[in-house]
Amino acid sequence: MMKKMVMGVLIAGFLNGAYALDIAQDKVPESKRTETHHYLTPKETYDFMTNDAANTLFIDIRTPYEVQFVGHTEMMDANIPYLTYDYSAWDDKTKEYKRSFNSAFVNQVEDALVKKAMGNNKDARIILMCRSGDRSARAADLLAKAGYTNVWSQIEGFEGDKASSGDTKGKRTVNGWKNANLPWTYDLNKAKAYFLE
Repeated sequence: MMKKMVMGVLIAGFLNGAYALDIAQDKVPESKRTETHHYLTPKETYDFMTNDAANTLFIDIRTPYEVQFVGHTEMMDANIPYLTYDYSAWDDKTKEYKRSFNSAFVNQVEDALVKKAMGNNKDARIILMCRSGDRSARAADLLAKAGYTNVWSQIEGFEGDKASSGDTKGKRTVNGWKNANLPWTYDLNKAKAYFLE
């Protein structure tokens, strides 16, 4: 227990050539917690996609607008949004466009597994990434409820967390895929893009 307090994270195990951090649940912000406690850092996700991509499904669950205008990594297998937004309606409570859950999310992930020739294997390694790790936690829980046992939330997301002080206060400069200087682009790949059905 003392070691967890000092280090914050412990190496949990060896997973097909990459390490996964066992982050103490009480150290994970509540909005990023999953029921399975499966978390990966951007670097660990990158390592899986570099060393074992054939056995890993990497899904960017942000909206197509985020993927197009904020950037994305070509390492993702597909963009499947967990939430969508209705840009013709406003939510006064959240002070943003009205959001709705993508009711086809689980089926679309299953389709992506089949497309990648991973079958509909409930033990397949699935990594989810959103903007900062909140949506990916909810999506991971949803897939776990659907019977998937090896679902991981990339805990820092694509853009990372907001700085709480300094010159970049309020900006997403703390961590995340982009801030880790991992490969990303603005150039969309139609084969990985999300299309409404």
